[in-house]
Amino acid sequence: MAWQPFPKEEENAYDVLIVGAGISGINAAYRLQERNPNLTYKIIEGRHEIGGTWSLFNYPGIRSDSDLYTFGFAWRPWSDNSSIASGGLIKNYVTESARVAGIDQHIEFNTWISKAAWSTPDKTWTLQGTAGEKKEPRTYKSRFLFYCTGYYNYHEPLQADIPGIKNFKGDVIHPQFWPKDLDYTDKEVVVIGSGATAITVLPAMADKAKKVTMLQRSPSYVMSIPREDPIEKITRFLWWWAPPIQSWLLRTKWLITPLMLTSFAARYPETLRKISHSRMAAQLPKSIPRDPHFTPSYRPWEQRMCLCPDGDFFAALRSGKCDVATGHIENITETTIKLKSGQELNPDIIVTATGLKLIFAGGMDVTVDGKPLNIPEKFLWKGIMLQDLPNAAFYIGYVDASWTLGADSTAQLLCRMINTMAKEGVTEVVPRFTAEDKETVQEQDLLRLNSTYVTRSKSVIPKAGDRGQWLPRSYYFKDILTAWYGDIKSSAEWIK
Repeated sequence: MAWQPFPKEEENAYDVLIVGAGISGINAAYRLQERNPNLTYKIIEGRHEIGGTWSLFNYPGIRSDSDLYTFGFAWRPWSDNSSIASGGLIKNYVTESARVAGIDQHIEFNTWISKAAWSTPDKTWTLQGTAGEKKEPRTYKSRFLFYCTGYYNYHEPLQADIPGIKNFKGDVIHPQFWPKDLDYTDKEVVVIGSGATAITVLPAMADKAKKVTMLQRSPSYVMSIPREDPIEKITRFLWWWAPPIQSWLLRTKWLITPLMLTSFAARYPETLRKISHSRMAAQLPKSIPRDPHFTPSYRPWEQRMCLCPDGDFFAALRSGKCDVATGHIENITETTIKLKSGQELNPDIIVTATGLKLIFAGGMDVTVDGKPLNIPEKFLWKGIMLQDLPNAAFYIGYVDASWTLGADSTAQLLCRMINTMAKEGVTEVVPRFTAEDKETVQEQDLLRLNSTYVTRSKSVIPKAGDRGQWLPRSYYFKDILTAWYGDIKSSAEWIK
């Protein structure tokens, strides 16, 4: 390895530091162990356990919004029969995967990193943070840094503009901070929002609540999928004797199906809109018309499509215990939500499922040789490394496919880069704009969605370019081939 080893007496010094023990961090650690076994590494996790999102979120019905055959790890296939899984099952799966691979022995829990500083003379990252309940100062050093921190703020939700919300005398709950002791038995609940969280919470609360109403400013596309479809059942029946082949076939099916759907949406958006409208209308009760409640103003996949396993969302609407209201809030009083249309709702509990607040690099202060790096002004190189930032990579998944696919292509690309650095005696890799890049690269959005939480995040996340190494992620098959064989030298300095 071209990197100079740290002195033996130096504590908390590693070849690679991974920040975050969620699904990205555990997968990154596995790929390092697999492909760079000579390297030392440590995972630093702010929470008390493995799981990331699946440790933090505890709202009713919390589940994946993509299939587990691709959301799960390629190196430890998902074996449950249900393609959509609850948050508890996912957390257990990630935790057990880390244990089986021995990754759990490399994790430092309850440690929050607030500053990350790169020193060019030392070729070293220095991370500063606090550990434990007493918030004791802690310092780590590494040659390479993996940001597996996700892309939303763990401490603050997205603050939506809800007129009069502070007047309400009942409970106001954001799903990100769901109180474990909340009793909503026989209560009237209004869920404000129409995204994946609202679609999940509504049927989950319907069992105990007196009534649950989803209040939305604008509708979303909601797609019912079976927990186990006929193709999956046939695959398990025919290949019961060969679990590896069975897992490969199921994963391949789920790799191809979303790609076909999003490609169809891009080519024939109006056709898919009509199909979606028809399928939603067929599952609604007569008391809830499709228009205006399920007639989105945008085309399919301009925002992430909401999935409901076995149509549980529509079943809850048909049960009579759930309803949908569409319109703008005029004001909220102590007991009532008044809409501009004149409709009034009288909830005991309001759930503000209004989205997540995006953040980059876990909100750390990042400096290079003592100078602060303004992340929103920079472009992402190959979707993983930040312009002018040495030896650091950011794990970002897909918005129209499973997050883990993007995280894994990132991990494999980085392992290849680190091995190439060792072979060529390189100690530092820094993405840079070339003279041609400066003249030709035009800015475009990093995340290809027009959802509110994405459009409001442009001031905190980096940019993507429209060509060359600065293009955003496209789709998994292209990205994984790039990770294995693609150009890793253009628009980057490789320094010995």
